[in-house]
Amino acid sequence: MDISASLIAGLIVAVFAVVTLVRAVRIVPQARARNVERLGRYHRTLNPGLSLVIPYIDRVHPLIDLREQVVSFKPQPVITEDNLVVEIDTVLYFQVTDPRAAFYEIADFLQGVEQLTVTTLRNVVGSMDLEKTLTSRDTINSQLRGVLDEATGKWGLRVNRVEIKAIDPPQSIKDAMQKQMRAERDKRAAILGAEGQRQSQILTAEGDKQAAVLRAEGGRTAAILQAEGQSRAVDEVFQAVHRNDPDPKLLAYQYLQTLPQLAQGEGNTFWVVPSEITAALQGVSRAFSEVLPPSPATRDRPAGDTPAAEAANDTARAAQAAAEALADAAEADATAPAGTGGTAQRTGKPKE
Repeated sequence: MDISASLIAGLIVAVFAVVTLVRAVRIVPQARARNVERLGRYHRTLNPGLSLVIPYIDRVHPLIDLREQVVSFKPQPVITEDNLVVEIDTVLYFQVTDPRAAFYEIADFLQGVEQLTVTTLRNVVGSMDLEKTLTSRDTINSQLRGVLDEATGKWGLRVNRVEIKAIDPPQSIKDAMQKQMRAERDKRAAILGAEGQRQSQILTAEGDKQAAVLRAEGGRTAAILQAEGQSRAVDEVFQAVHRNDPDPKLLAYQYLQTLPQLAQGEGNTFWVVPSEITAALQGVSRAFSEVLPPSPATRDRPAGDTPAAEAANDTARAAQAAAEALADAAEADATAPAGTGGTAQRTGKPKE
């Protein structure tokens, strides 16, 4: 019995020694920290690595993460300046910089940060209307970060960033916003269509204007060139007439050649025979009835065999036929109405 009792006591002492040694050695991971209380009072903070404490006297608290943490809070109802309730979902990025303050200055720093975020968010958004709230996320983030960083400094926390993850207005407001956006898009589409149509009409009008200007310039140039051509033709004829010095007999003959053109045309039923045609026929008749002096080339030929004589005879016969036609026209003048400045003939074509 004595041996078993001593063995049990030795085992108890050995177990106690092992437990004491285990509780005296503490290993803290990297980027972690643990607060140590000695006899109920803060003693020190264990840094990463191997540390020794006094068992049964020192109390080691749980690990505190020193890395940057990301916490997403559930959506919170917030009333805007225009009395609309919106659900705002926030994300907070913070880091514990003082493990002692984070453990002793506040009971639960995560809950404190959440409540502080909600109250600050309500203050910031309450001074904005819905449209400004939806378009001012950067402003809200910066204001939240400033307030939280200042308030959580004594807690041993550092707020790095605050992000607005979602802003959800009521469903009726969403429907109204969608209708407004659709109306704005339809308006922009109509404006763009009208602008395109106006630009197209302007370009078409400018093209028509340029085409009309070019056509007018082309017509003007053509008319000028045609007038210049006619002017040069008249000038050439005039110069040729004066250069050759024609006598009245030649002019009378040219006048008779122009006379048949008065009766040309399918619709002519009435034409006027000028009164001076008689004098012209008489002049031409005398011109061709006179004997021209023989030229040196035809001086040795008989008078009746030269080409000039034959041409003169043909011309004389033509003039005699024209005189007879004029006589017939004068006889018909007794029954036909008289024209201005001559004799009128009511026939489709003049007599040949």
